[in-house]
Order: sequence, then C-alpha cells, then structure tokens
Amino acid sequence: MSESVPGCTEVDVLTDVVVVGFGCAGGAAALEARAAGASVVVLERASGAGGSSAQSGGELYLGGGTAVQEALGFEDDAANMLAFLRAALGPHPDEEKLRLYCDGSVEHFDWFRGLGIEFEKSLYDAPSWMPPTTDGLMWLGENAWPYDELARPVPRGHRPATGGFGGWLVMDRLVAACASAGVVTATDTRAVSLVVESGRVVGVRARRFGEDVTYRARRGVVVTTGGFADNPEMLAAHAPDLLGHGVVSDGGDDGSGIVMAQAVGAAVRRMSVVEVAYTALPALACRGMLVNARGERFINEDVYPGLYSHAALHEPGPCWVVVDAQALEEVGEADLWGTVPSYAAETIEELEADLGMPRGALAHTLAGYNAGAADGGDPVFHKSPRWTRVLTGPFAAIDPRIGFHNPTHRAAPGATGFAGFTLGGLHTTVDGSVLSLGGAPIPGLYAAGRASSGMHGQGYISGTSLGDGTFFGRRAGRAAAQSR
Repeated sequence: MSESVPGCTEVDVLTDVVVVGFGCAGGAAALEARAAGASVVVLERASGAGGSSAQSGGELYLGGGTAVQEALGFEDDAANMLAFLRAALGPHPDEEKLRLYCDGSVEHFDWFRGLGIEFEKSLYDAPSWMPPTTDGLMWLGENAWPYDELARPVPRGHRPATGGFGGWLVMDRLVAACASAGVVTATDTRAVSLVVESGRVVGVRARRFGEDVTYRARRGVVVTTGGFADNPEMLAAHAPDLLGHGVVSDGGDDGSGIVMAQAVGAAVRRMSVVEVAYTALPALACRGMLVNARGERFINEDVYPGLYSHAALHEPGPCWVVVDAQALEEVGEADLWGTVPSYAAETIEELEADLGMPRGALAHTLAGYNAGAADGGDPVFHKSPRWTRVLTGPFAAIDPRIGFHNPTHRAAPGATGFAGFTLGGLHTTVDGSVLSLGGAPIPGLYAAGRASSGMHGQGYISGTSLGDGTFFGRRAGRAAAQSR
C-alpha cells in the first residue's frame, strides 16, 4: 500500500472508530462497533443520515427459517437459501460471504426486529417490484424456472410493515438505535482523504462548513459511502452498461469512498457488475408476453423482474409488454402503478403493425405462446401454468420507456426505461478488511455496502443490497472495534 500519505499533524476529533457514510451499511457498522465497546463517529456529507438506503424499497432478503416464514408455514434452511442465491446472484458469487450470510440470516432477521422493525405475517403472492400492500413476505423469483428446480421454492423477501417504499423506516430505526447507543454523527462533513501512518490507516481528513477537520481513529476507519452510479467517468471506465440510463440513488453515489481508498493502495473487485431495473410492470408481464423489437419472447415473464430487466437490456429494443383485455382487468389499480397501454388493437396483426415489427413476427410468437398455453404450459420458457393462459383479442402493448406514474403517458426524450446501480467496489474479506493490490489487508481500513464488492457475482435479487450491506457492515464495525 501507499506510504506517501502524510500522517496526522493536527487532530480535531479523536475516537476509536470513524465510519464514513451513514446509509444502512454505515449505520450497522457504527452500531456494532459501539456494541463492541468502541467510541464511534460517523461522517455524513449530507445534512442527514439515510443516503440511497432511505430511498430504497426497504426489502430485506432473509431466510433460513425466520419467524415470518415459519408463521406462514414455509420451511427453509441455510442450505436451501444458499442453493437459490448461489444461482440467482451468480455466476461466480463470493462463496464465502454468501455462505456466511445464509448461515447468519435468521440471527440477522432478529437483529432487525431488535431495532424495532416489524414484519406482518402475510404473503404477497404474485410477481412485483414492490407490492402495494403491507404484506411482510414476498416472492423474489424463488418459485420461477429455473430456480424452482435448483432449490425448494420458499419466499424470502421480507418487507417492513409500512405501505410503499420501506427504506426510510429501516434507516429511521437504525439512526435512532445509533443515537441511543451513543454514536456521534457529524453531518455536512465530506471526507476528503485517508490518513496513513507507518502503513496503517489512522484517520480521515474532511471538510465541514468550509473548514478542514481531521478525525483520528485509534482502531479503524470503515468506508460505507455507496457505489459509483452517479459518476459518469467511473461508469465509463468500469460499468458502461449503465451509461445513458437512469440511476437508482440519492444523487451521492459518486464513488468517492472507493477512490479515497484506492489512493492508499486498495484493490477493487467486480467493478463491471450492475443491477438494472426495467419499468416493465411485473403484474402485467407475468400475465402476457414480454417481447423485443422483433416481436420475440426472450424469457419467462414470471421471473424476478430484475432478471428480465437484464435480459431486456441486451435485446434489440424497444421492448413491449403485450397483454389482452382480461389481463388488464385482473390487475388492480394499485398494482398498475399508473401504467396505461400505449397501443390497443382488435387483432394481433394490427398491434404488430402499430409497433413497427416485422410482418407476421408477433403473430407467430402469439401462436406459439397460445399453443403451449392451451396444453397447460410454456414449453419454450417454462413460465408457471398459474400465469400461462391463451391470450385473445383485443390486445394492448405497454411501453416500459414511459415509466410508472407518468401523467403524460409518454416517454421523455432519451428515456430507455432502465435505471440501475453498481455492485462492485473495494475488495474486502468477510470481516470487511480492505485488501491491497497485493492481496494483504490494509491495517486499519474496512469497507461495507456498495462501496465494497459484497456477495454478488453477476446477479442480484431485491433485498440483497440492504441485506448484505447491514450484515457485512456489522462484521466490519465489529472487526474495526477489535483492531489494535
């Protein structure tokens, strides 16, 4: 690692552990470090805690036999959870982190309960980005092909008991717990660089209200500043798949913590890995066909919607959700998210022409789809029989580029329908130690959350970001507190 970063000549604040960034990972790290007996200061450049975590849906991917799962009659264990996540987060997830996460999932659920986060003992039993209910459990592709053949299908999407987006509630309880535990938070404080002495990270230089402030950490610094979706230069260098698309963030995911650690010799990992979300409504997609610009299906529409989002990203676009009148009538208004058809036609041939598809292409796709549905299945993509039936006119097509709750019902110029965030970051051990380019831990430096490369390989499932951010944030905070 670099030895050239100057040490502390003046110390404004002395503490045991400094955490940089107060999202879910930072809050978890701070709380765990405090529980281990360390004094803790959290630096947050915004005027309040929360970050992108507070703006998230709040889903937590937990399993292995949680109280909610058991109350609803679902039998689960760590091995079954691991079998699903190994495939869903793959290829090439971090096996050691993944196994630890699955083994510790029930305890982690109980930790959230200890923060005062409640989960209703009810199931939302349909594909969704985020159910319009307060149900405490939801499916996230565990019961869709091919995952239903790789692991016993069990729902694991745990949702805090609040309507709509629940990330604010997770952060509200985490912030309150940190304050109660005696964690000190310095808001409006932007970390600028790490301080290194004799090869060890011993502090952080920051700016606060136009003044330079140095925070000395006797035991360790934990970087939890989020990913780099808001940094076009870093995206161009590492994750160009997100360029030109929307961003899922609070506007502050600029990779600053990653760059700050790289300046002292830190290694990064899986920087090209991203998650994308496509505004193709799961409630409609599962009841119809998701097709590309050539009128072809390319995936089973009842999968976790992030999976068909990744697939659609690499298809010739634009893509369309094609349904019939019955499908539209089956979906309640709350689950439509303000979605309305862009085109409607009595026959599939008319709809095909409206969409500018090759003549006969969409009609051929529908004929094959309906032939399978008439026999009770989907022989090409294996969509569940629950969602597979013969589609009959009139037909409608929904344009995902328009987005949800768009009062104009028209796509904005340049809109793609995709938005995403990054999953790569600093290379860490299971206890959050940041590794150098040579593979050795950098003394005194830890990271968690989207500033680090967590348990994900190439895949993602909702709830695994808040889940692994808090789980490995806790481990990083504990390790930093115990460092000498």
